[in-house]
Amino acid sequence: MIIKTATFVTSSTKNSQCPAPDMPEFAFIGRSNVGKSSLINMLTNQNKLAKTSGTPGKTQTINHFLINSQWYLVDLPGYGYAKVSKKMRATFEAFIRSYILNRENLACLFVLVDSRHEPQAIDVEFIRWLGEESVPFAIITTKTDKITPSVLAKNIEIYKTRLLEEWEELPPMFLSSSQKKHGRDEILNYIEDVFTVITKKQ
Repeated sequence: MIIKTATFVTSSTKNSQCPAPDMPEFAFIGRSNVGKSSLINMLTNQNKLAKTSGTPGKTQTINHFLINSQWYLVDLPGYGYAKVSKKMRATFEAFIRSYILNRENLACLFVLVDSRHEPQAIDVEFIRWLGEESVPFAIITTKTDKITPSVLAKNIEIYKTRLLEEWEELPPMFLSSSQKKHGRDEILNYIEDVFTVITKKQ
């Protein structure tokens, strides 16, 4: 897939504020500071489409970007650690879950995990919940340029082994590096494949 245009549309704090569900949506989520905004900028080939920050919890709204006037890329708030109050964190989690469960045009949720670390309990728990709720998702490992190929291969194998303890079949998994632009074509091609299947059904 070639991204020709990527335009910010709106920020929302609840489903009723989101754009009309008339186009497929591909959403991105992960623990705070996993490199989500950098990945979105890399995929769209724009440096400042999604705001990046070294401060965890920077994204606090559901952000919609219109891609090629055909589908939405959605930047969701990170889960887990964030420098916000427990009450505010609970509010984030409530509207994130509401979006994931009730957004009828959600085509795929990309869950970002840091390739430098072994499976984190919060990630495994979130992925388990997606499976229980039958949410279509794929996993993207980020920051693969920060470790050696051998360590990366070891960490990916550990991740797959951990998931196979609960899953009969692994979800789609992609390796990425925003800095090196690794994984860009594979992720965009997957989005194109899913988009094609959905539009043929309509």
